[in-house]
Amino acid sequence: MMRIRLALLSLAALAVLLTSCASDKPKPVEEKKEAETKAPAEPVDKGIPVRFETSKGNFTIEVHEKWAPIGARRFLDLVADKFFDNACFFRVVPNFVVQFGLAADAAKSKKWNVMLDDDPVNKSNTTGMVTFATAGPNTRTSQVFINLRSNWNLDDQGFAPFGKVTEGMEVVEKLYSGYGERPEQHLIEARGNAYLTAQFPNLDYIKKATVTEP
Repeated sequence: MMRIRLALLSLAALAVLLTSCASDKPKPVEEKKEAETKAPAEPVDKGIPVRFETSKGNFTIEVHEKWAPIGARRFLDLVADKFFDNACFFRVVPNFVVQFGLAADAAKSKKWNVMLDDDPVNKSNTTGMVTFATAGPNTRTSQVFINLRSNWNLDDQGFAPFGKVTEGMEVVEKLYSGYGERPEQHLIEARGNAYLTAQFPNLDYIKKATVTEP
């Protein structure tokens, strides 16, 4: 009887020992949730689309404040003031640039003739990029141009793109270029469309520019 009891006690002890060993095993590390293992996503740089309805068709410029914040804000302020409405594309140089940004109303051009500090050049002047024209450091006001080709040589001269044509580049490329650089900018500033329509009647123009939903 004693041997049976001892045997039973030994079996019981063995069971306890096995249970203890099992509990001492390290628990498997739970897999981290997929969301925790992924690197944080980069913030999406959503541009602000501005639709231009023109005499030749429509195109859209997407404005990016992160690229050139001072220039981008000025451009959006000009759109909000309807500065571009009825204004002509007064300088169209094939395989180079399309330039605009002198108002149909000379008084409005004078209102916005306030110079801006320069932005750093964060993007290159590639095809479709939109940039303020300058007459030297810290002289940007209201004139902008659209690059018709990759004008990377302008980057080192301080021309900082703030937006890009995302729709309708084919419209931009077809804007009337027959007058080249003949329209005189100081006369546009002084007389507005009264000067352009009399001397350069074939110029294409902006019917209206409006911010649209992203």
